[in-house]
Amino acid sequence: MVETTQTRKIILDSGWLAARSTEVELDGTQLTTTHPPTDPTARWMEAVVPGTVLGTLVKNKVVPDPFYGLKNKAIIDIGKSGRDHYTFWFFTTFQFKLSENQHTDLNFRAINYSAEVYLNGHKFVLPKGMFRRHSLDVTDFLHPDGQNFLAVLVYPPDHPGKIPRSGGQGGDHEIGKDVATQYVEGWDWVAPIRDRNTGIWDEVSLVVTGPVKIIDPHLASTFYDRYHRVYLHATTQLKNKGSRVAICSLNIQYWTFELEGNICLVDHLQTQHLSIPPGAQIQYTFPEIYLYKPHLWWPNGMGEQSLYNVTITVEVNGYGESDSWSHLHGFRKIESYIDSATGGRLFKVNGQPIFIRGGNWILSDGLLRLSEARYRTEIKYHADLNLNMIRCWGGGLAERPEFYRYCDIYGLLVWQEFWITGDVDGGSNGPLDHDLFMLCARDTVKLLRNHPSLALWVGGNEQVPPDDINTALKTELELHPHHKNVNETENSVHNLSASWKDPSEYLDSTRIYIQGSLWDGFADGQGGFTDGPYKIQNPESFFKDDFYSYGFNPEVGSVGMPVAATIRATMPPEGWTIPIFKKLSDSYIEETPNPIWEYHKYHPYSNPGEVHDQILLYGVPKDLDDFCLQAQLANYIQYRALLEGWNSHMWKKYTGVLIWKTQNPWTGLRGQFYDHLLDQTAGFYGCRCAAEPIHVQLNLVTYFIEIINTTSEELSDIAIEVSVWDLEGTCPYQEVHENLSIPRKKTVPITQMKYPKSKNHPKPVYFLLLKLYNMSDHSIISRNFYWLHLAGGDYKLLEPYRKKRIPLKVTSKTSIEGSTYEIEMQVQNTSKKLDSRGSSLNYKNNFIARHGDGDFDMTSLKHVHSRSEGKGGSSLFQRIFRNFSRESDGSRVVEINGDDVGVAFFLHLSVHVSKTDYKEGEDSRILPVHYSDNYFSLVPGEVMPINLSFDVPPGVTPTVLLKGWNYNGEHAVI
Repeated sequence: MVETTQTRKIILDSGWLAARSTEVELDGTQLTTTHPPTDPTARWMEAVVPGTVLGTLVKNKVVPDPFYGLKNKAIIDIGKSGRDHYTFWFFTTFQFKLSENQHTDLNFRAINYSAEVYLNGHKFVLPKGMFRRHSLDVTDFLHPDGQNFLAVLVYPPDHPGKIPRSGGQGGDHEIGKDVATQYVEGWDWVAPIRDRNTGIWDEVSLVVTGPVKIIDPHLASTFYDRYHRVYLHATTQLKNKGSRVAICSLNIQYWTFELEGNICLVDHLQTQHLSIPPGAQIQYTFPEIYLYKPHLWWPNGMGEQSLYNVTITVEVNGYGESDSWSHLHGFRKIESYIDSATGGRLFKVNGQPIFIRGGNWILSDGLLRLSEARYRTEIKYHADLNLNMIRCWGGGLAERPEFYRYCDIYGLLVWQEFWITGDVDGGSNGPLDHDLFMLCARDTVKLLRNHPSLALWVGGNEQVPPDDINTALKTELELHPHHKNVNETENSVHNLSASWKDPSEYLDSTRIYIQGSLWDGFADGQGGFTDGPYKIQNPESFFKDDFYSYGFNPEVGSVGMPVAATIRATMPPEGWTIPIFKKLSDSYIEETPNPIWEYHKYHPYSNPGEVHDQILLYGVPKDLDDFCLQAQLANYIQYRALLEGWNSHMWKKYTGVLIWKTQNPWTGLRGQFYDHLLDQTAGFYGCRCAAEPIHVQLNLVTYFIEIINTTSEELSDIAIEVSVWDLEGTCPYQEVHENLSIPRKKTVPITQMKYPKSKNHPKPVYFLLLKLYNMSDHSIISRNFYWLHLAGGDYKLLEPYRKKRIPLKVTSKTSIEGSTYEIEMQVQNTSKKLDSRGSSLNYKNNFIARHGDGDFDMTSLKHVHSRSEGKGGSSLFQRIFRNFSRESDGSRVVEINGDDVGVAFFLHLSVHVSKTDYKEGEDSRILPVHYSDNYFSLVPGEVMPINLSFDVPPGVTPTVLLKGWNYNGEHAVI
């Protein structure tokens, strides 16, 4: 039980017990009066609340972990067992005593699918619907002595469906008849969730107020004079729960936080006086509050995410403060329309067009083990990816306030869909109970509408809701007239007040509603299945004019193989075998994965007839480590090329793209930038590179060097350094283009690469390094490193390159605060260039500081030895290299000696528990870790700054290991 200090709210998230209803002979009245369960027994087990029945069963090891290997097959599906098997009692006790004139509500923020609630012998019925809040006034049912008993009988969805032997999207589609998550019968990226997410899956709380309660305030903003003037609008419901007329003082104020001295200032305070009859619920709209030149909220990559704390309080004569509510409000204006040049939907934020580069999101965890810490990590990952939008897909959740709070903080625009999917609802009339659907939709809007990150509502995935639902959503989510008008400078607040309702009186008035993900500026705009493709592509295909025909692609997907450590951590040894490669008659390769990979929806790196196998480009892998390393090379190339292809056509052909998908809610093997254990794939860093706000890239079709400027500022006095490096460590091609200027929000081709066409004997495999920098101080704005082969070739020459011994020097400083480590590192390739071609930036990567990377005050960390030293003695890596470690001025320096000259290729850092007695398959990684970059390469003389941050469990000492393509084994650099 957690009591929050922000409001008088007690969160009931611990001490719960659970039991299958068929194994409990008592009813709810008996459980909460005469026969309460006291401790775990044969029938009662520790429960996960918030969570699901399956999550509770997994925690207690009643069923195996469905995310490991083929264990999900051993768990009985609700389609076979019947609903009673997953109908469960949840029970808890809590200590709480009311003071005089206080009122208490018992709140369930969501439950799946319906429930009976018993409190101290009194029964309440929670009606159906996964996406609705329930609030019970329990003031008269709390025990005077403070000891209270709470039991909840939770029923699964009415139509859980059955899983056809062939699987398929959404099983037999029966789940579409309910207002619930639709992915739970299985999809082409997830196995069926056996309990269909039955449970008390979101927050349970007690909220204490005085006589008057604040209900669902709504904040909105209107802007004038080129965003120099803004009006804050607020409407709230007020309910008098007392037996007398309440004479109230209603206050609204917004706060800004000054970092210096942690001083909190009240910028504005407004007080209104009103009276509320006993038992009445009224709506009150505040007079507009005026601000001059507010700090605006911007999406990731466009500016700061400025947030104001808006607080509403109500004081009642004779009682004092009765209730309070607060929310972080961002002043921003989102506009959206179909772009005439591309036919794609275009978004503007605060008057500035934003080129959408985002990802599709399902949900954080398939067992709904949702946590604020995991939300923070995953949303920050999306910001680190340089993405600016997340689409919450219609087969998943209406995401939780904690998800949105971190999207607010990190600047991720959110596209939120309602619970309709073409695969499940196509050809049907959607949910059986349309009134229930709309009730859940309205309640979801009220729950989420105050978040500045929420950009648009969408009726469904690849499907339009039934006509009556669609019409109702269009009507109730109508924009305020102010937000329909692109030319906002013509509005006046006086006309606004006189002729229109206040924006905060709408259900939602500041963001659009689109009827479906393939309509109105998305895909072909007419509902045709024109999203995708979802298979691996030749990298150059993304740059071709005919790759995708429409302005905004809401789903384009590809591969997502994780690293070998994740496979070993989530599968038994029989799952560690790599696919069988079979050459077809047309010379293309077909991959046959092992049964465990197939169950985990492995997505092959070949597309027979279209794309040659992108793993075999590097040679035939000999084992799991080889395969996963080569997969990371393919991941990086694939996702960088995907986004760079869209960059190349910015505003001329495309307005945006959303990658299918950024993550997996289980241990899947496709379409992800990080795995379910929260370790990033190399595709993460390929995406991060390509999605920079200012980016230099190579067009893989035209071979032009292009600069992409997605910001609202013109670039001037900049230059590009282009250098080609071969496998011998020489630089056969280098040129610098100076005094460049790039207009705002433009893609500009600068020059066509002369290499390899200009050479009589070009190298079959070579490296290309691009650096975009400021001429005034040589600070690097964008850096991009490619490995390339001649047309019709492959990367097999990189196999012998693994024997290169390139010297490195790693300098690091570490700061430790509690359990949090922050490491500032510099990795340098200390080999010398074999020839000189004048001035070069290679010897110093003076990167421009990026907002959010953080500046650390570092201290040294003690030396730790490489865990590559096994019981059999030193590894080949240890025998060949001599390693020197020294400490100076608080810095730790590790030198890896080698005699060769060349590129230190595809370096990868990871953080581990520092110990030596590892068992086979044991996962020693510390996760999650935030890296400023990873999977990077260094040309001779080049220095790369890398920042890491992570938390460690109590009593654990971490070590940072370095691996690389031409660095056998692992080496401890910290």
